[in-house]
Order: sequence, then C-alpha cells, then structure tokens
Amino acid sequence: MGILEIDNVSLTIEDKKILDGLSLDLWEGHVHAVVGPNGAGKSTLAFTIMGLEGYRDIDGDIRYNGESITPLAVDERARRGITLAWQEPARYEGLSVASFIRAGAADADSDDIAEALEQVGLAPDEYMGRAVDDTLSGGERKKLELASILAMRPRLVMLDEPDSGIDVASLEKIFEGIDLLRSYGATVVLITHSMTVMQQAEHGFLLCGGQLVDKGRMETLLPYFEQECIPCGHKNVPDGGSDDGDE
Repeated sequence: MGILEIDNVSLTIEDKKILDGLSLDLWEGHVHAVVGPNGAGKSTLAFTIMGLEGYRDIDGDIRYNGESITPLAVDERARRGITLAWQEPARYEGLSVASFIRAGAADADSDDIAEALEQVGLAPDEYMGRAVDDTLSGGERKKLELASILAMRPRLVMLDEPDSGIDVASLEKIFEGIDLLRSYGATVVLITHSMTVMQQAEHGFLLCGGQLVDKGRMETLLPYFEQECIPCGHKNVPDGGSDDGDE
C-alpha cells in the first residue's frame, strides 16, 4: 500500500529547475532507495517531502496517506510522522544527549532513551549526559541521530547519505537501525549514491536531472552504477564525491 505519493512535482530554485515533473510512490513498511548521480535532485526531493523552507513552492502535489500535505509546514508534517536525518547532523552546544532525544520523542522516559542508545551501539551510561557538540565524532553523531529517530517511532524516515563521514563499524550500526525501523513498520527512504547503502533497500528510484529515469527492485538498478547511465549518459561516481548540485 502506498504511504506517500509524489504527483508530477516540479521545483525551481533561483531560475534552475531541480525537480522536473517527478512522480513516484513509496510503499508502507518498505525500505526504498533514491539513487542517481551527483546533482540528480535526490536531497532536494527529501527536503521537498519534509517541507523545508525554500522547498515548498512546488508545482504538483505530495500526498501522505491520501491527504495532500503540500500546503503544510515542516512541523505539521513532522507531527504526522515524517522525519529526515541530515547528511551532516547538527551540533548543539550545551544540550545533553538525553535532552536531544527527548526533544523529538516527548513521551520517551529514561529507559526508552537508554534502549534507543543501546540499539545503535552507544552505551547509555557513557552518552546520556554528554553534550551534542564537537566532542562527538561524525559516527557518534550519526548514531545519535538514528537513536533519536528510533525513540520517535516515525512512520516515514528519510536518511540523507547515511554513510557520509563514518567508518565501517558505525555504518553497520546504521544498517541495524534501518532493520529495526523496518521491523516497527516504518517506511524508510535512503538518499544515496553508495552501492553499499543502496543494497539495503528492496526497491529504488533512479533520478537524473530531477526526473525519474527508472525504478524497480535494486538488482535491476545496480547496473547503472557499474557503467554509464544508459538513458541519460551521465557518469555516476559511487561511494565518493559530494552532492552539492542537489541543494
């Protein structure tokens, strides 16, 4: 069953069309990947679904559980169970890990927070009182952000470049967290150009130039990342580079 429908969505920023008549459906309880070369519009799509400032003036419609959320601000979308994990998680000087998690999951008690931290491989006794600041490594901040999402129990989760800036051990914990989200019935969207990450998904959408080039099971899309993208001729660079053209 579809939980989110993107219906002929276009977005222009500073006279440049970033999304161009894009239509796709996300299935409830599945892990999807949105893939494509740098500048394809992947992160822009996530920001548009989330309703971030500067990404709401669209043509077309976005429907969530059959309801148009196009007019809704980001906080209203969040209240409906939609959340986004950033490629570069924020730092909050003076805010403790426990307070950070509780900010997104108001009903979470200390046991819930401890459980979420353990699920991503962070020892509660060591991390509950730590500040969410520069003393945390990139991998720790990624895992902390995932812990906050696990505590929230959202219905639709978008992870933007979940492998960015972390080591292999941390990435494995991220993958375990994705499996947990799936077990909770959440729909997960992986924004990526990494072959390692996209293999965690069941179904994918290949974007290029803000348009949908292909879709299907991941094994049908992986060949695009082993050679030139046949329909559009753009060369992707998996597992590296930045996505600056996406913003």
